Amino acid sequence: MNEDMINENKLIEYYLQKIKSLNIGNRTIMEICGGHTNIILKYGIRDILPKNLKLISGPGCPVCVSAQSDIDNIIGIARSGVPVATYGDVMRVPGTDSSLESVKAEKGNVFEVYSASEVLAIREKHPNIVFFGVGFETTAPMTAYLLQKGVCVYSCHKLVPPAMEALLEGEVHIDGFLNPGHVSTIIGVRPYRRFKVAQAIAGFSAERVMRSIFALCKMLSEGKQTVVNAYPEGVREEGNPKAQRVLKDVFYAADSEWRGLGIIPDSGLNIRNKELDAKKMYSKVIMTVKTVQNSACRCGEVLKGIINPDECSLFGRACTPENPIGPCMVSKEGSCAISYAYK
Repeated sequence: MNEDMINENKLIEYYLQKIKSLNIGNRTIMEICGGHTNIILKYGIRDILPKNLKLISGPGCPVCVSAQSDIDNIIGIARSGVPVATYGDVMRVPGTDSSLESVKAEKGNVFEVYSASEVLAIREKHPNIVFFGVGFETTAPMTAYLLQKGVCVYSCHKLVPPAMEALLEGEVHIDGFLNPGHVSTIIGVRPYRRFKVAQAIAGFSAERVMRSIFALCKMLSEGKQTVVNAYPEGVREEGNPKAQRVLKDVFYAADSEWRGLGIIPDSGLNIRNKELDAKKMYSKVIMTVKTVQNSACRCGEVLKGIINPDECSLFGRACTPENPIGPCMVSKEGSCAISYAYK
């Protein structure tokens, strides 16, 4: 064990003892970032915390919260012969009767990419390429860059703060949020201040997550309902103003459907330029697409924190990473895939 690991273990133990010393009663904290879920399960953080402190996972996976209809629509566009590019995890998300990966296997022009520059390179051969933009505020600036370059986009981008508001009004009582670090590097701290609930912006190591949980517990013990930036090395109060300006130039906030959460007001990013909006450009194709929800899949309840992944009857049986029934088992940020990996 190297010195860094020893130091991290000491810090984790330090924060754990500080948490145990606080009088907070029975509390529920929700993390809304797949990266945090990964760390929490990998390091067994739920298991070492006091029994009165419950950690649950929320809609922290942008691939998972994409509506079934949007997945079916982009598959329909690809099946119609239009070349489509998107990020890797989206390829395997099951639609009603297919997936982008299946369309590609059927010799469709579907391209798995890892960067905006790859999309621009593909456009040289396929000028009518459509980019399926999925992600929170973190990846939206890269899609905005493609729109500035004249690439047609199907936007499935979501905004995190409106979803937090919807969760606070939902079925599960939430005493505090672990706010997403990557999203916060873009939007900063200010958008969270309107919520009357304890919040801590967390970084991406076991020590940073424990630091943030302690910050939350301290607020709960003092009856405070505000937001603490427990990731100052990555997040500034104002966020990234340049990225924010780029997003504002090409997108506007609109009502958007989230898997499990339904339609949330002003929670999606729609495209200002109608000539680059695939939803408008291929509206006739989209009108022919039929969506049927899989009633056995409980991804929606997992995303709202109502159940843990292993409470779904499909988990680890009919639904595995090799044969995913729902998107939460596809994405490496999905609660089901993470739970399967570590349990």
